[in-house]
Amino acid sequence: METTFPLRRQTIVMSCPPVKELLDLWPALKMESELYAEFQRITNQNLPNTFYAELDRHLPRLMTLFRQKASKTGKTADVLAEILRIHDEQDIHDIHTKHTTVLHALPVYLREDVSGFFRTCTDESDELELDGVEVALFTVISDHDTTSPVHYQPVKTSVVIESDAVVSLPRFGEAFLVMFGLIYALHLSYPKALTNTLEFTQKILLGLESGKLSPSLQTLKRVFSQ
Repeated sequence: METTFPLRRQTIVMSCPPVKELLDLWPALKMESELYAEFQRITNQNLPNTFYAELDRHLPRLMTLFRQKASKTGKTADVLAEILRIHDEQDIHDIHTKHTTVLHALPVYLREDVSGFFRTCTDESDELELDGVEVALFTVISDHDTTSPVHYQPVKTSVVIESDAVVSLPRFGEAFLVMFGLIYALHLSYPKALTNTLEFTQKILLGLESGKLSPSLQTLKRVFSQ
């Protein structure tokens, strides 16, 4: 993968072939370790180390912001309140629980519609309905509560890109990070409806190309600096 990196970047950036074609040529990119190595070759940054360190640093402030917003009225507040209610009912509040909560609540706080991106299905389903799905995370659960906005003990979470289930991981946070890494490494555009969340990951957590922020992220960054 190291020796073929220049050819791969030229192919990805200049030709923009379908993702399935790229992953057929370089199937190692489906492996977490190889994807993170590719990300480091592109950005000179260790993706999981930086992402989790910065996310954990901002966790207390984010949770405070979400609870403040949830105490108000309106659709955004109602959805946040439901996510936080389920979070508070969990028996285990380890770091993975907190990651799952924050990554579900962040796009809601940023007023993004995640219904097309964070999807839920049961493990009794014969197969995922992937037709027309550009980018999504499918959380597969063993119960039938598919209406819940967040699940903490899924069977797996699958990363879907261009109607193809690329990889499945045990935790939502891991799947989110792999999704971001694949979008970045494969030079894909951010889905319009999830742009703020992914730019928060890129520009605020990872500090990549952080010169220009959307108004929503500028506001959030100012809150962090207070």
